Amino acid sequence: MKIIVCVKQVPDTTEVRLDPVTGTLVREGIPSIINPDDKAGLEAAIRLKDRYEAHITVLTMGPPQADLALREALAMGADEAILLTDRAFGGADTWATSSTLASALSALEYDLIITGRQAIDGDTAQVGPQIAEHLGIPNISYAEELRIEGNTVVVRRQYEDRIHLLRAKMPCLVTALSELNEPRYMTPRGIFEAFRDKTVKILTRADLAIDDGNIGLKGSPTRVMKSFTKAVKGKGTVVELDAGDAAGWITERLQEKFVL
Repeated sequence: MKIIVCVKQVPDTTEVRLDPVTGTLVREGIPSIINPDDKAGLEAAIRLKDRYEAHITVLTMGPPQADLALREALAMGADEAILLTDRAFGGADTWATSSTLASALSALEYDLIITGRQAIDGDTAQVGPQIAEHLGIPNISYAEELRIEGNTVVVRRQYEDRIHLLRAKMPCLVTALSELNEPRYMTPRGIFEAFRDKTVKILTRADLAIDDGNIGLKGSPTRVMKSFTKAVKGKGTVVELDAGDAAGWITERLQEKFVL
C-alpha cells in the first residue's frame, strides 16, 4: 500500500500577531509547527504502515524552511519527503494550492491520500476536497476513525449532530480531524536518521505539468483584502434579580436599544 500525506507548516497560532499597518499575519519570530489536523493524518498513516507495511510519502508546499516540518514527519516514521517550493507558488489561495499539489500528486503512485481537515492559519477546509476533485478520486472528509478493508477505506465521519460510516474504494482521499488520534513523538533515533540519512526531494515550477494560470497569486481567484484581530468587548453588566424581575429588566434594556 502506498500512502501520501499532505502536510502544511503553519505558525503556532497561540502566538499569532497581525501587522497593524498591512493587516497580514506576522510570521517572523513566530514558531512553526506541523498543522495539527495534518499531524493526526500522518499518525493515521504510520499506524497503517505498522499494520500493513505501507510506504508513506509526505508532501508539502511552502518556502525552503518547510524542510523542517518534513524532517519531523520523517522522524515520526514517514519513508520519503517531497517539498514543492518556488517563488512562483507564492500568494496561492486554496484553488492555486490544491492545483499545485494535485499536479505533483498526479505524477506519484498512491492508494490513499491523507490530508488534514483544515489548516489553523486559514480554516477553510477546502484544499483536501479540491485535490480529490482535481485528481478525480473519491473524498471522505472529517475522519475521526479510519480503517482498511481489502481495497476499500472505511471512515467514521463526524458530521454536525450525527455520525456517518462511509466506505470508498481506493484510490481515494481522506481528510483527518485532530481528534482522529494522538500523534506520536519523534524518537532520538528517528531524529538522527531524518537529518543524517534521509533527503528531502525538491520540486519546483519546472517539475510540474501545470498552467501558470493555476498557480501562485496569478492563479488565485480570491484575495484577502484585510485581516484584523477581534475587538475586545467591554465588561458586561451584572444584575441579581429573580426570574420575573430579570425578564422585565432585559425587556427594558432591549427597548432602550430599539430592539423591541
